[in-house]
Amino acid sequence: MNERLPSTRVALKLLSRSGCSSKVIAHCKAVSALAVQIAKACEKKGLNADIKLVQVGALLHDIGRSKTHGVAHVVVGAEIARSLNLPESVVSIIERHAGGGVTIDEAKRLGWPVKSYLPQALEEKIVTYADKLIEGPRRVRIERTIKKFSRELGENHSSIKRVKKLHKEFSSLIGDFDAYSRTRKNVWLFFS
Repeated sequence: MNERLPSTRVALKLLSRSGCSSKVIAHCKAVSALAVQIAKACEKKGLNADIKLVQVGALLHDIGRSKTHGVAHVVVGAEIARSLNLPESVVSIIERHAGGGVTIDEAKRLGWPVKSYLPQALEEKIVTYADKLIEGPRRVRIERTIKKFSRELGENHSSIKRVKKLHKEFSSLIGDFDAYSRTRKNVWLFFS
């Protein structure tokens, strides 16, 4: 799977050339750094995570923000990724990272191509989870993300339930990663 993945340097160039702002790129770097940490923690627990896919997929997860900052950035991002001939595994990460994922019914209501946008593969779930633990370039607690979603979407929105479920899933798989990395004020990964 790794043979078709772009390098981190190329992924960063793709973000820049697509028109992503420096703030979006900083966010993508932070999500990538945290996602790699989560993937490595999964590996220590005996799970087979493709760390290179996680790293590159997380770097490119918000490429659609070059065109829109609405939730549709996932659909736009997938279109951009396909136009760049990126592997479907990367496209799936881009498409499925919004909130805790988007169901078929929600996709219909949003006017998106009708299919499930729920993260399925471990790598998709890792990037989705890491994205919920990063705000801008900074590490945040899952509770902060849930409160933010509650304000924006309403307390009983199904996406909040899916984020909580994802947090519970990773907590049971690798322990409370949120507590493990809570002391880190900034998650930065600089690429050469």
